[in-house]
This record gives sequence, C-alpha cells and structure tokens, in this order.
Amino acid sequence: MALGYVGVLTIRVEMPWVASLKEKRALIRPVVERLKVRFPLTVARLDGLDAHDWEVIGVATISNDYGWVEETLRMAADYIAKEGPYRVTDERTEITALGDDTDGDPDGEPDDALT
Repeated sequence: MALGYVGVLTIRVEMPWVASLKEKRALIRPVVERLKVRFPLTVARLDGLDAHDWEVIGVATISNDYGWVEETLRMAADYIAKEGPYRVTDERTEITALGDDTDGDPDGEPDDALT
C-alpha cells in the first residue's frame, strides 16, 4: 500500500493574439496567483516564459488519498481553463505513488532512513 501520492498537472496555454511578454504576464499571473489561494497546490510557470504567445503552467499536490489528489488536479485544470482568455492546447496529469508501508523490506519493518 502506498504511503501517499504526488500529483502533477501541466497545462499549455496559447494566446496567439498577444503581442508582448508584458501583456501575456497580465493574463497568466492573476490566474496562477488565484489558483494558489483557492486550492492546496504549488503552482509555477514552467516554460514559455520568453515567448509572448504560449506558456506551460505546472501544478503539484501531495496527499495520502489518491482520489483527493486526482480530484484536486481536475478542479485546478477546470479552473485554469475557465479563468483566462487563452486556449488550453495540452493537459497532462501524472500521479505517482510514494513508497509503501514496508518500504520494500521483505521483513515488513520500515527502513531506518524513514524513522
């Protein structure tokens, strides 16, 4: 059984009508900041920072409940898609299990590194 789950969502947004980095930041930054306040997430602008017409936003969360991680990332993706005047052109979600109760020890005892 997993100790917990890390979920990562990456979303690429495009806005081909934007002509400057300043204009793009004015569209993206408020959405990123509201997302941080509204949901228990870590949010970052990952790629496209020097491009004026696209950007990749990354979102991450961690919990011991797989369903909660999945639902939180889904709500974040929906929020990003609704909140900005841009097009979402790619969306990827990855949820990774963190270890298990025995940390792979055949004797069932946890490793000393975890205590």
